[in-house]
Amino acid sequence: MVFMLVDYLQTDCWGKTAPEAAKAVFDVMLERGLSMATAESCTGGNIAHNITLLPGSSDFFLGGVVSYANSVKVNVLGVDAEAIEKYGAVSQPVVEQMAEGVLRLTHADVTVATSGVAGPGGGTPDKPVGTVWMAASNGEKTISHCFHFGTDRVENIEKATSMAFFMIKALVDN
Repeated sequence: MVFMLVDYLQTDCWGKTAPEAAKAVFDVMLERGLSMATAESCTGGNIAHNITLLPGSSDFFLGGVVSYANSVKVNVLGVDAEAIEKYGAVSQPVVEQMAEGVLRLTHADVTVATSGVAGPGGGTPDKPVGTVWMAASNGEKTISHCFHFGTDRVENIEKATSMAFFMIKALVDN
């Protein structure tokens, strides 16, 4: 699934702005009668913001959790504290648990989660600025991928927002 996801994201998604990507998800959610929710760390609510800019988003968007602090990831989303300790907040196990946690909270059909190092500080040799883990879940399947964007905070948040929409679309399409 990861190889197919990477191909899908690289061919269909790069260069799309967050509003364009939000509109693509908006159309799919309405067409298929699906609901959606978010669990955002590094994007700070930007995914939810871009969806709610579109009139009619209340027909499918249930809400989101901005879990910037690890304590919110653990206490609200149900992320295992040991996973954060072992792998860090910016990791595949944590972001997958975030997506699955917001699914349990909201009972949405599809969820997406982000956790990353937006910058300009906070990077490490293992997780430099621009590293973002994302996951999307529908309860039966959870897909995740690590992206490496640049060093500009605003651009990283925008790119992560766009790619999160396309992860949702990839999950729903496959």
